[in-house]
Amino acid sequence: MRLLAISALCATALGAILAIMRVGPIGVLSGTAARYVDIVRNTPLVLLFVVICYGLPEVGVELSFFTRAATALSLYTAAFVCEVLRSGINTVHLGQAEAARAIGLTFTQSLRLVILPQAVRSVFGPLASVFIALLKNTAVAEVFGITEATFQLDSLIRDYPDGLYAAFFGIAAGYILLGFAISAVARLLENRWAVRR
Repeated sequence: MRLLAISALCATALGAILAIMRVGPIGVLSGTAARYVDIVRNTPLVLLFVVICYGLPEVGVELSFFTRAATALSLYTAAFVCEVLRSGINTVHLGQAEAARAIGLTFTQSLRLVILPQAVRSVFGPLASVFIALLKNTAVAEVFGITEATFQLDSLIRDYPDGLYAAFFGIAAGYILLGFAISAVARLLENRWAVRR
């Protein structure tokens, strides 16, 4: 649960920065963000885990396994958050940005005060899907030494072999309930702050 929460917060922050870079007027930043998204979205998560969990210590970067796993999940998920937020920004009518510029707002001000508040309202559903995928991706951390739910399943099977099915369904139910909770929060926010057409 802690791995999910920390990774979700970091991925959201980094994804928002990348989305702003992608829609911004500076070509170098936009291109850099686009390349990052393209590379990360087309890289298997396990490969990213291998690079961060085994590659960083080789170059002298010593971090805990938990920190490395959170970093891998955050960097991976940020690319998907970026695309969701960028699509939300693109749903805001171009006239809104033009009107903001016409009254003298800078790009940053129009983004913060006009565009992002409208964009965020339209992406609760897709963002929930990204976070549910993140929830399931935390299971990959077991392979790299993180004590997550699937690692606990291994321990339970070794200690209580007769309770294999109960342990499996208990862990699966935990993932499902967390997924339902993320979906429920997204629906609540979507209904509360839906863009009225």
